[in-house]
Amino acid sequence: TLGSTSTICSDKTGTLTQNRMTVAHMWFDNQIHEADTTEDQTGLGFDKSSATWVALSRVAGLCNRADFKAGQENFPILMRETAGDASESALFKCIELCCGSVREMRARNTKVAEIPFNSTNKYQLSVHEAEDNPSGHILVMKGAPERILDRCSSIMIHGEEQPLDEDLTDAFQSAYMELGGLGERVLGFCHLNLSSSQFPRGFTFDSEETNFPTEQLCFLGL
Repeated sequence: TLGSTSTICSDKTGTLTQNRMTVAHMWFDNQIHEADTTEDQTGLGFDKSSATWVALSRVAGLCNRADFKAGQENFPILMRETAGDASESALFKCIELCCGSVREMRARNTKVAEIPFNSTNKYQLSVHEAEDNPSGHILVMKGAPERILDRCSSIMIHGEEQPLDEDLTDAFQSAYMELGGLGERVLGFCHLNLSSSQFPRGFTFDSEETNFPTEQLCFLGL
């Protein structure tokens, strides 16, 4: 019986618990930050205007299928019910708390293509009309950190793209191990601003044939 059990091994998060997640930590700008999940954001321990955080939060909001269920507007954000899996719902609420309406963010960055997460690729990506580039698109991706990093050739540090060298790869591995050691589910995030000359507005993105780049991306954080 369960009362006689001392150790349980499972490959599924949330199997024995309530399967309710919250964002606990983030790693960007080569530093681990503690997430603030309070409604008033009084404990926010990092600069929300950081260019890297702005980029990371955009990926977390856009590359995400979670949404609030209808009739939740009068409830505190953390108490609202969501449609979506536990990890995406946690990201959705985190960005809603920290950055404002995710629905409005999505409305400003219309989705034009998507590759859903699957167990083979271990990533999810979507392409959007970029609000900060009236003639272009942005590709956003999240997934298993090691798979995401493998598709990146650069990393954003304090808003500047830098080559993903050995030192920064080691810093990623250290942060990944530290967060994983806390028993947390860890996801990686990256993006790519698509050339407006190659991928102008109206371009037909084909998710089956993948007629757009999915490598040489810019890593943003965990």
